[in-house]
Amino acid sequence: MLGLRHLQRVVGNVFKPCVLVPVYNHEHAVARVVEGARAFDLPVILVDDGSNASCARELDRLAAADSRIELLRHTVNRGKGDAMKTGMRNASARGFTHAMQIDADGQHALSDVPRFIDEARCHPDELICGRPIFDADIPAVRFYGRYFSHAMVWLETLSLSIPDSMCGLRLYPIKPMIELIDSTRLGARMDFEIELLVRLNWRNVPMRWLATRVTYPSDGVSHYRYVFDNILVARTHARLLVGMLWRSPVLFWRNLSRLASPLRLSP
Repeated sequence: MLGLRHLQRVVGNVFKPCVLVPVYNHEHAVARVVEGARAFDLPVILVDDGSNASCARELDRLAAADSRIELLRHTVNRGKGDAMKTGMRNASARGFTHAMQIDADGQHALSDVPRFIDEARCHPDELICGRPIFDADIPAVRFYGRYFSHAMVWLETLSLSIPDSMCGLRLYPIKPMIELIDSTRLGARMDFEIELLVRLNWRNVPMRWLATRVTYPSDGVSHYRYVFDNILVARTHARLLVGMLWRSPVLFWRNLSRLASPLRLSP
């Protein structure tokens, strides 16, 4: 079992990770997610993004039962992106160096948490991203729709260095995250994760990719709104394309110099 004492030093610097879980009406799955994270002795930050009464009660129960679970609340639903920003700022204020995002619907393989932690311990300045392996239960429209976003991200970064832009299992170094959040108006909802990777790529933040199995979702609840969120994502891509245009000379030459370098994929 992975313990924090084993992870306290990274190349002479303190390594202090936590788990960050944005929550919106996932009362049936969130306990399993929290228990899975706590099994690895990691403190957990829950961000209740305006959930209904039954989910709020479940989050209260979880926080009351364990002093290493911090519960933050939005009084109204503001979106997954804003929940992540709230959690990141809290993690930074409490002195954590890294935050591992895990979605509250139970779709992620929590057994992979030690792999992400170990990778971040060895590469503390890099963003560790999940590269999803899907089961057959993923809806076809979601599966093929992802590749539209992937193709747009490749165009926006002028590279193939981001193989997946939508997987919610990631381990962030907090310092560059806070710098980006404080200097840029990032998307507040489902567009957040896509825009985040593109803008971190523009800032030359290195990324690593770990294969991880994903199911859709374990509690049968998805808050992805096909019309609204697809319009939102399309608008975000349009904005990022404009941002890419004036950055394109720098991106082109930077990526050209990396053609001989392999993509940082891990099994």
